[in-house]
Amino acid sequence: MNDDTIRTAAMLAIGDELLSGRTKDKNIGHLADVLQIAGIDLREVRIVADDEVAIIEAVNTLRNRYDYVFTSGGIGPTHDDITADSMSKAFGVDCIHDPAAMTLLSEMYARRGMEFTEARKRMARMPQGARHIDNPVSTAPGFVVENVFVMAGVPQVFVAMLDNVVATLPAGAQVIARSIPCPFGEGDIGTPLGAIQKAHDNTSIGSYPQFKGDRFFTEIVVRGRDVAAIDAAEADIKAMIETLSRSSEGVGERV
Repeated sequence: MNDDTIRTAAMLAIGDELLSGRTKDKNIGHLADVLQIAGIDLREVRIVADDEVAIIEAVNTLRNRYDYVFTSGGIGPTHDDITADSMSKAFGVDCIHDPAAMTLLSEMYARRGMEFTEARKRMARMPQGARHIDNPVSTAPGFVVENVFVMAGVPQVFVAMLDNVVATLPAGAQVIARSIPCPFGEGDIGTPLGAIQKAHDNTSIGSYPQFKGDRFFTEIVVRGRDVAAIDAAEADIKAMIETLSRSSEGVGERV
């Protein structure tokens, strides 16, 4: 159910491989798309190494600043998957082999005829008292502590977990986006568009350079939660484009 509340979120992506460039992140863009549909504003994204101090500092800052924090990475079976330990320390609780998670994983490996090794048992570790995030892809659950949702870094698993998470969150006031094509470059529209943004501060106006064929143009996008405010900003933008179009015509053509 939607309401008029504006809810905010941050993402914390964890992993040395992201910072080295070895892995190209796909989860940030997906999260942004999903949250926009849900009416939740993604306000900040951080990427940190597999470093306990960095993870703890980041999650404690973000969880106190925003309504929700979504994390990816660092809950696998290897030695450098330290997210569960770091989250436990951030919240001041023990990191345990969650009994329900142990059951899920032991049964899954038994069905597959595989040994439930100590490394695989690491995927059942989470802060004491955490709630599970279901993992329909590979069984090992993510977890929730207060307003922090801890999920896998593998994109297929992250997407599946996020679907389960977002379905449980109250939807906020929906953001409306309206696109206006503009035949002028940002150098031409920068000053008047800035004045329009200042006059319509209850909207967010972005300009995005485009190239098609042999010419450049700009896509202007107005975002907001109030249709009347978006209509007013759009009208001023179209008037700006019309004014620039007239001024760019030759004198003889205007006579």
